[in-house]
Amino acid sequence: MSACVPARADSARTKHVHPPHSPPPGGPRRFRVAGADVSAAIAVFLIALPLSLGIALATGAPLQAGLVAAAVGGIVAGRIGGCPLQVSGPAAGLTVVTADLIQRYGWRTTCAITVLAGLAQLGLGCLRVARSALAVSPAIVHGMLAGIGVTIAVAQLHIVLGGTPQSSVPENLVALPAQLANLHPADLAVSVLALVLLLLWPRLPGRAGQVLGRVPAALIAVAGATAVAALTGLVLPKVDLPSWSSHALATLPDGPVLGLVAAVLTTTLVCSVQSLLGAVAVDKLVAARPTPAGHVKRSDLDRELLGQGAANIVSGSLGGLPVAGVAVRSSANVAAGAVSRNSTMLHGVLVVIAALLLVPALELIPLASLAALVMTVGFKMISLNHIRTVTRHREVLVYAVTTGGVVFLGVLEGVALGIAVAVGVALHRLTRTRITHDEAEGVHHVHVRGQLTFLAVPRLSRLLHQVPHGADAVVELDGSFMDHAAYETLQDWQKTHISQGGSVDITGRRPGTRISEPAATDGCRCRPWTPWRNHQCDRPPAAPPSGADRQDTAGGARDRSRGGRLGRGSGEASGTVPADTAAHKTAGETTAPATGPSTPGTPGTPGTPGIPDGPAKPAIPANPARRSGGELARGISAFHRNTAPLMRRELARLAREGQQPSQLFLTCADSRVVTSMITSSGPGDLFVVRNVGNFVPLPGEESGDDSVAAAIEYAVDVLKVRSVTVCGHSGCGAMQALLGAGPGDGHTPLQRWLRHGLPSLERAHADTGTDADTGTDAATNADAGSGAAAHARSHARSRPRPRPRLAGREIADAAEQLCLANVVQQLEHLRAHASVARALRSGDLELHGMYFHLGEAQSYLLSQEAEGSVFELVPEIDLTA
Repeated sequence: MSACVPARADSARTKHVHPPHSPPPGGPRRFRVAGADVSAAIAVFLIALPLSLGIALATGAPLQAGLVAAAVGGIVAGRIGGCPLQVSGPAAGLTVVTADLIQRYGWRTTCAITVLAGLAQLGLGCLRVARSALAVSPAIVHGMLAGIGVTIAVAQLHIVLGGTPQSSVPENLVALPAQLANLHPADLAVSVLALVLLLLWPRLPGRAGQVLGRVPAALIAVAGATAVAALTGLVLPKVDLPSWSSHALATLPDGPVLGLVAAVLTTTLVCSVQSLLGAVAVDKLVAARPTPAGHVKRSDLDRELLGQGAANIVSGSLGGLPVAGVAVRSSANVAAGAVSRNSTMLHGVLVVIAALLLVPALELIPLASLAALVMTVGFKMISLNHIRTVTRHREVLVYAVTTGGVVFLGVLEGVALGIAVAVGVALHRLTRTRITHDEAEGVHHVHVRGQLTFLAVPRLSRLLHQVPHGADAVVELDGSFMDHAAYETLQDWQKTHISQGGSVDITGRRPGTRISEPAATDGCRCRPWTPWRNHQCDRPPAAPPSGADRQDTAGGARDRSRGGRLGRGSGEASGTVPADTAAHKTAGETTAPATGPSTPGTPGTPGTPGIPDGPAKPAIPANPARRSGGELARGISAFHRNTAPLMRRELARLAREGQQPSQLFLTCADSRVVTSMITSSGPGDLFVVRNVGNFVPLPGEESGDDSVAAAIEYAVDVLKVRSVTVCGHSGCGAMQALLGAGPGDGHTPLQRWLRHGLPSLERAHADTGTDADTGTDAATNADAGSGAAAHARSHARSRPRPRPRLAGREIADAAEQLCLANVVQQLEHLRAHASVARALRSGDLELHGMYFHLGEAQSYLLSQEAEGSVFELVPEIDLTA
């Protein structure tokens, strides 16, 4: 099948074998239109009818041409196009182009240009270049539409006042004073009435306003103005629809070749860009619908271009206006609940019926009411939201030049000017470099922001030579490109400065860029947050160990081979702290209690009761960098080189002001849980408390832990945090140890610490509806007098508690169930602390539960609204929207 022919929905239909023991297949499937499509088609038709007549009036074309384009756009583009819910027809964005073509070449040649533009669109669709049209700067597109809107509004203002528009905006502006001096009261009154209805109809208050607001304001405005004009007997120009038998069709183009080519290119450009941008906007509207009525496929832009081309060929051949996607009708179609392309096609059929049967009613419409309607559309094309957006992105110059070019020169000329200015702005940004020099505490800082090219070499050399001989210097490069001239300048100055007794530290440059051997980087190209052991960058060759080093290495290998780390959990690989963790650690982080290397009586030691042994790890080769703490030093060096220059000012501010965290974050000591990474927080945001199992011992217990209680009291009473979060995670070794604990466990510090998790074990078993025999026996045998266990048992038996669960999926295993129950239980323990209880009573503190799944890299928050203990997945939110 040719790429130029869109695939039919039934072209790949396969024959299905009739399965046994089932009813025979029915007859051919009947064509059905959903009720939502019918109501949406009626709503769009009521908007399209007056707008099509108004746009035809604004272009100077026969009024039937607007109806032809609306019908063809709905039926042809709706059936073939790649955006099911986009409504095509005569668009306001084409008004200026079409009006200019009619004045230059006449109506019939303009129809031929429309046909040629459709053929060009078919060719572009076959070449599959639709996506490349979206590469045009939005500032140019919005500027083009704004310029067209200004042109439409100024021209239609003359009709509103009872006059006739001129051929260009400057001429219309010059003729406006004379038009104001020669007003036609009847035209002005009808126009004002239409404008008032158009603006006030959507703002009707109360329930009646909600019901009546479903009728399009454009229809009410035109119908109201028509009724008043008919009842009062006003004499003013009205719609004139000649007989369809005398309707003018396309003819062979007549005119200069270059002019015709430019006209075809202009029409193709405006039609294509407006339709493609409209299709993208429709996709966003469909995705934003709160209750989708059905599955609507995303737009196929190449097919949409083919559909628009076919529609323009048919519309031009039948004597219609150029066709493009129309934003007003498309948004109304989506808002009305359309679910398929049937709504667009049905709206086209309704336009055909109206054009054939409602001619006497249409001829009662005053032209002034249509002009008021189109003038309002023109003003709406000048979007203040778009102006704010381009201003925020520093592209207002492109927007202004494009708008001015379209208004005073024409659409093609304005777009060309906008593209030229956009290219110039882009080149200026690429070549613009800001270089500053300052001194702080005897260290001279040269900060280079932007791309470092030969154009910036004179300024760079001048500022570098302002650094005194023998001084300490730091050159901060904040850019992604450095050409050869800048490289040599920086390298020569560095060598000279070092030879004169000074020091040079070049920071912030792209990984792998080397200025000279003394300042060479480690060449690390690994992604951020890559664990040390997963770095693929070049390492120094390992020197053969000897003597005591060999013994230390062997001992370290034996220790590591014992395995069974707490962080390993349910078969997940144990991780280490990422290389840039030092750059992201939050202020006030504490750990209680910490676990060190595997020693007898700790997890990982073979034979420890209740804690399974992990698989043995192979001995790590004797690497001097590893043995001497080189991994840590390497990470610190990377922080000093890459992160410290970016964070130095912020850290200095925090050092001056002190820590003011808003959150107390209590989580497990597992090395794979990087708090600042999973919360996207920075220095000073979180006051972190970490321990094995993220436990919160009850206050006043004999086996309680004052370090956790002290951290809670300090965070709540001194730092005045506003919330406390208890975070558990999947594959927690402490939870695995609790599940495997046996009678008599409690001889080592770690086993005694794990007793703080017995209430969680009780909760997990009790929540399942069983008698919790295992948990009760473990708690009784381990410590019958333990305050935590006794409190948990009495609390569990005093009232039923819902089972913690994850929203959207089932619990994986008993370990995950215990992790969730542990978070809920530790939140209850938090409420028993006096400082927390006081803050909760006064409304100054919130408690939150969180579960982080390591394998999925997803976080769940304990819902405050759902019944029971439900952990809901945190959705991804576009913060730029």
